[in-house]
Amino acid sequence: MNHAGSESGAADVELLARRAAAGDQAALHDLLTAIQPRVMRLCARILPIPQDAEEACQDALLKVATRIGQFEGRSRFTTWLHTVTSNQARQTYRALKRRAAEQPADKLPANPDPRTTSVIAGSRLDLLEALEALERKRPELVEPLVLRDVAGLDYAEIARQLGSPVGTVKSRVHDARKLIRPLLTMRD
Repeated sequence: MNHAGSESGAADVELLARRAAAGDQAALHDLLTAIQPRVMRLCARILPIPQDAEEACQDALLKVATRIGQFEGRSRFTTWLHTVTSNQARQTYRALKRRAAEQPADKLPANPDPRTTSVIAGSRLDLLEALEALERKRPELVEPLVLRDVAGLDYAEIARQLGSPVGTVKSRVHDARKLIRPLLTMRD
C-alpha cells in the first residue's frame, strides 16, 4: 500500500471537509463520494446484515451532508465522521429492532429475523444490545467506547473529538468495558 498516497487521500478529505463546512457545494459532493466506502465499512462493522449497513450508510451520508456546517475542525474530520456514522448505525439498529417488535405475532415469519433473536456471545448484535443497556445506565461512556473499540481511534484523537482530557477518555473506555463485559458473557 502506498503510504504517501493514503496520507494524501486523508489530507484531501480533510480539505474537502473544511471547504464543504464553509458552504462549498462542489466540495460537499466530492467529499460524500470520497467518504462513502469508509462509511459503509464502519456501518458493516456495526450492523452484520448488509441491507441494514447500507441503510445506515445512506442515512449517515445524509447526516454528514446536512450537518457539515456543524463540523468545527476541533478534531480531524474523519473522527467527526466516525462519530456521526457510529451513532447513525446504532440509531438504525434501534429503529430496525423497534419495527421488528411492532410486528403482530401472527405475522411473524417462519424464519425469525436475526436482529430479534439471541446470537453467539460477543457478536455485533450482542454488542449493540450491550451498548443500549450502557446508554440507559451511563450514556457518557458509550461514545468513547464506540470510537475506541469499533472505530479504532486512538485515545488522543477521541479526546480531541470529545473535548475531554485523555485520562478521562481512558477512564470512560475502561469503565464502559467493565460494565458491558458481563452483558456480553451472560448469553446462553
